[in-house]
This record gives sequence, structure tokens and C-alpha cells, in this order.
Amino acid sequence: MKQILILNGPNLNMLGIRDPAVYGSDTLASIESNLRKLAEGMEVTLQFLQSNHEGVLIDAIHGAYGHVDGILINPGAYTHYSYAIRDALAAVSIPTVEVHLSNIHKREEFRHLSVIAPIAVGQITGFGAYGYEMGLMALYHHILAKDKE
Repeated sequence: MKQILILNGPNLNMLGIRDPAVYGSDTLASIESNLRKLAEGMEVTLQFLQSNHEGVLIDAIHGAYGHVDGILINPGAYTHYSYAIRDALAAVSIPTVEVHLSNIHKREEFRHLSVIAPIAVGQITGFGAYGYEMGLMALYHHILAKDKE
């Protein structure tokens, strides 16, 4: 059974309330519910954590070392400047997929840069809540392929 940690950064606890025109009307709880349903068809266990605090996310990444097979992360605003989260992900060397509800490349210029993307397996942006499902499937298949090597 594979273990995947789903991390959500700042303000994602406000999904469904915060700017639905940009982020959609889905809540974080509904996204997690959809991921749990999707995981039923896979041999995977999901762990979820949302925090508005960078250190909590870093501690979770460090704690994942040796315990999880993959990380699916929406770092929120930390995407653009948290070298600490990037370094934590790089240090543990756990396959990571970065996901964003909106297409960060079509928004304000400061949102175009991701310091996480260069160390991630891949990045999914712009598909709303469904992007999480795409990210989970991509990460799961990446882990299985890596196991076959």
C-alpha cells in the first residue's frame, strides 16, 4: 500500500469563500472527499494537512521522510518565494507533484514563478479542483513506474 501526503498551504482553508471566480466554489473538504473516493480504486492511503504556517508544512515534509511514497502539494503563496519549503522537499527526495487551482501563468506576473517546480516531478495548474485528482493520478503512476525500475 502506497502512502501519499497531501499538503495545502496558506489560505486554502478558505476555498469556497475566497474569490470563487479565481479559485472555484469547491471547498478543501470537498476536494479531500473527491481524492478519498479516487484513492479507493488505487492501492494508496492518503494523509491530509493544511496549514497557514510555513514551519508546520516543513515539519510535515521532514516527518514524511521514510514514511510516504509521494507528496501532492498546493503551496499557495509559498509557491513563489518559500525556499525553505523547496529545500525541505529537496532534502527528503520524495517524489512531489505541485498543483494549483488557477493557472498561475495567466495571472499576475509575481505568480508565474514557482520555486517548487524545479524539484517537482511535475506541476498541474488551471484545472480547478480537478487538478488535485490529476495530480494524484500522475503522482501514483510515477511512483509505480519508479518501483518497476
